[in-house]
Amino acid sequence: MHMRSPLQTMFLQSEKAFDLVFGPEWNPLRQLGTIAFFMYWVAAATGIFIYAFFETSVGGAYSSVDYMTNDQWYLAGVMRSLHRYSSDGMVVFLVLHLVREWSFDRYRGVRWYAWFTGVPIIWLLYASGLSGYWLVWDQLAQYVALGSMEWLDALGVFGEPVATNFLTRGSLTDRFFTLLVFIHIFVPLFLLFAMWVHVIRVSQPKINPPRGAAIGLMIMLVALSLIKPALSHAPADLSLIPQSLNLDWFFMLFYPIFDAWGAVALWAVAVGGSLLLVVLPWVPPLKVPAAPLVTLDHCNGCGRCYADCPYGAITIVSRTDGLPYTQQAEVNAANCTRCGICVGSCPTSSPFKNEDDLVSGIDLPHLSIKSMRGLVDAALVQAPHGIILVGCEHGPNIKEVPLTDIATVRLPCVSMLPPAFIDYMISQGAGGVMIAGCPECGCRYRIGVEIMQERLDGRRDPYLRKRVPRERVRTLWASPIEREALKAAALVFQEDIKTLDEEAVSDV
Repeated sequence: MHMRSPLQTMFLQSEKAFDLVFGPEWNPLRQLGTIAFFMYWVAAATGIFIYAFFETSVGGAYSSVDYMTNDQWYLAGVMRSLHRYSSDGMVVFLVLHLVREWSFDRYRGVRWYAWFTGVPIIWLLYASGLSGYWLVWDQLAQYVALGSMEWLDALGVFGEPVATNFLTRGSLTDRFFTLLVFIHIFVPLFLLFAMWVHVIRVSQPKINPPRGAAIGLMIMLVALSLIKPALSHAPADLSLIPQSLNLDWFFMLFYPIFDAWGAVALWAVAVGGSLLLVVLPWVPPLKVPAAPLVTLDHCNGCGRCYADCPYGAITIVSRTDGLPYTQQAEVNAANCTRCGICVGSCPTSSPFKNEDDLVSGIDLPHLSIKSMRGLVDAALVQAPHGIILVGCEHGPNIKEVPLTDIATVRLPCVSMLPPAFIDYMISQGAGGVMIAGCPECGCRYRIGVEIMQERLDGRRDPYLRKRVPRERVRTLWASPIEREALKAAALVFQEDIKTLDEEAVSDV
């Protein structure tokens, strides 16, 4: 955790600054995964376009790329540059996405699957990009081809060294470029399949950035393509050793390591690094509480928990207990993050019951509805007419608010709180209820903030009843570093509640 804390703070501070410029929804640091997908689609679309101009032969490959770059720079040349920069952009956003998920500890537990399947994506992305550089067949392609083959030859799996095919002029044939085109088409298709597998266990995954963000990114890519177009080196010449090259450091970072340390060291870095990434979710193992339990006596199979689960951990199956309902909820513990959002979605999760009847259709064993009401009742005793501050474990720290007449209730996610509990707190005399969760578009559990806001607005069932005075309910979506924002919002809310109480007394 100590290693991750500085990175967390860096990301949170950067996201806060970007929010001021782009807003939460368009903030690129909150859309790293979707932007990586977007970069893939740009590279795929532009690749299809420039393939129409490409000549699959040793003698024609370079000249066809040169024609696109210089003779038809205004269209094919721009497309080539877009292809190059979107590919680089995918590397950048993939790496940022990986580092961000690690720094926020979003790779263990149920999230192991997405992390584990992300490792092949890295290999396929680099194979896709490097095979594209070969097709240009300039001196940079010659350097990459020779280095790659020498790296593969170190495995000793080929009968003869493959790299010898790149040492003499005339040793390559047009069939070689046909094979390269085949590789450069089908490896990205495998990459797309791997990206689909990567998100398959996420309920309703978001793979496209917001339209405004996508338009802005496209404008930036086009501008970069016009200002600094992608250019080729001199034509490849196998009788010469390239001396001066402009490496693409996004894809060719490891080639200088190969030159300096040799093939064995690079294999150790590549394979060792991949294995480290693969085992990280289990080092150390993550201890998680028990998954939610379904109490069939209180479940009518309405499907609200199924609709709200961010990770597809709940399914609706045929009834098994003989009660007069056709369906029931079923929890897959392997997919469950224990966020409790399903508890907040269940219509039976009501505090307006006797102590013995506080049972919900779906409940967290370590924090049941009964326990939750106990926390709420204790908060009401602590601040009988003040503000009850409900927060999550990953948003602003509600325990650090240095104000009097405020009591706190902390949950795994604020969307675990059923709207009926807000009604209960105010009906029991609380001056107001403030919900303080993760920042917008930055929820630990993907859609917890969105779900809670929709419940409060009456756009998602179960919704907050109309009888609850909305002026006594407040929300704050902020990150853990925004302590002052939480304090300021709570202070303003206190003053507003005081004014409401004074007006109520004067009306009487």
